Parts: sequence; C-alpha cells; structure tokens
Amino acid sequence: MAVSASSSAQQARQALANRLGELCRDAGLTGADLANLCDWSRSKSSRIMNAVTPPSADDIRAWCRACGADDQTEDLLAMLRTAEGMWVSWLRMERAGLKRAQEARLPLYEQTQRFRSYSSWLVPGMIQTQPYTTAALQAIQRRRGLVDDVAGAVAARMERQRILYEGGRQFAFLVEESVLRTGVGGAEVMSGQLGHLVSIASLPNVSLGVVPMGPDRERWPAEGFWIYDAAQVNVELISGYLTITQPSEIAMYAETFAELAALAVYGADARALITSAMDALG
Repeated sequence: MAVSASSSAQQARQALANRLGELCRDAGLTGADLANLCDWSRSKSSRIMNAVTPPSADDIRAWCRACGADDQTEDLLAMLRTAEGMWVSWLRMERAGLKRAQEARLPLYEQTQRFRSYSSWLVPGMIQTQPYTTAALQAIQRRRGLVDDVAGAVAARMERQRILYEGGRQFAFLVEESVLRTGVGGAEVMSGQLGHLVSIASLPNVSLGVVPMGPDRERWPAEGFWIYDAAQVNVELISGYLTITQPSEIAMYAETFAELAALAVYGADARALITSAMDALG
C-alpha cells in the first residue's frame, strides 16, 4: 500500500481543492482572474483547483483575499494541516528530536481501547525492553543524523508502556518470525527481548502471534502498521509515517491483519519459535 495510493490523503487534498474552487466560482472569478489577482501563473491556479499541486498556507491566504473570503482562511488552513498531517516524512516528524516524536503519540494511545499491531521489521515499541529500545533508537539517531536525545526518547517510550497495564485495553500483536531472528543490539539484548515476549504473552489482555517463515506463504509480509480501534491506522514506511482515517482503507488493513493472524501461531507454538530464536543466539 504505497503512500501515493492512499485515498485518505488524496481525498483530503481533493476536498481542499474543491473548497478553493467553490470560493473562486462564488466570487465570479475564473482561474485566469484569480491568477492575475494573486500574481502567479494560470497553470498554478489550475493545478491547485485540480489537486495536482497542494497549496501553501500563503497560497490559501492570497486565494481567500482575491475571492473576498478572508473569513474562510482559518478553516481552509485547518484543512491544509489535516491533509499534510496524513503523510509526514521522518525528517519532518523527528526534526525536534526522537523524544518529541515519542511523546506526540501518547494521546492517541491513551484514547484507544483496542490495539492491533503488525510488525515485519522490529518488535513493536509497546512490548520492547529498555535495552532493545535504546539500541533501536540509537541506530535511527545515527542513521538520520538527528540530535542525540535518545535517553529521553527511550524514557518516553518506556513510560508509554503503562498503557499495557491500565484501562482494560486489549492488544493483539503480530510479528514475523524474522523479527525474532533479526539482531538489534547484540545477542544479550536480543535474548532479554525474546524472554520479555514470553512474559508479555502471558498477560490476559494481550495476544501475541508469530507468523512463521515458510516458502509457500499465501499472504506476503507487509509494511508494519498499527490499528487504533476502528478509527485510525498508522503505517511506518522507509520514508515516513502515514496516517489513515478513511473507513474503506482502515477496513483493508483490518482485513490484512486478520489474514496474517490466521497464519500466525500462538501459545506453546509461538513460545517454541521464540525459544528456538533464543537458542540460536548461543
């Protein structure tokens, strides 16, 4: 599910473009008239109205002035922020540091009752040990050249894990078997993390499934994602962070989760895979 194919983000951009087009028509202006009033090219007006090019905040202010609709500016700026917020590059999301990015997610976790998480890369943050989180965030900090606030970011993620134990929330975690065998932080860190997974799986409000590796999978591994109740999906991609709120798309991710869950093993079978990964560490 590529970012460019996200109808949630595209529909948000299209809704904004439609509103701007309505303002232009209500003011009795053509695209050419608007371009002249805003001192930009006719093609720019067309690209904005057809949702080909997203407007900037200054473009929206100029558009509203030209249409005599300054009272619409704030609403349209809010629509712009919503559309932009659906896709956030890691560079933008983490420009203030990893700690701020971790803290920003807490309100969403606090208001969610049912969590579904699938991971094909790393152990999900909610069930990571502190050494594992430290190793993972240090790697991100070095790779992306971010300010070194790893200690604060780790503390923020560890504090967020209290959500696991309060409020009667339900958690369903799915991880690919390869996650158990992918080294993060070295053998000692991985051994501690795998042991922690066994403990987490014993919690009454937690389901932990492991999707076994195999040569004949009918449902291929996918990008990691979280489903929050039935209200929102967040997808972690190589280039950034995608927020999905369109019901039809949320349903697609829920269907994918169910298909992967059907392939997973649980209980004693999952513990056997975890133990095997631990034994392989030596």
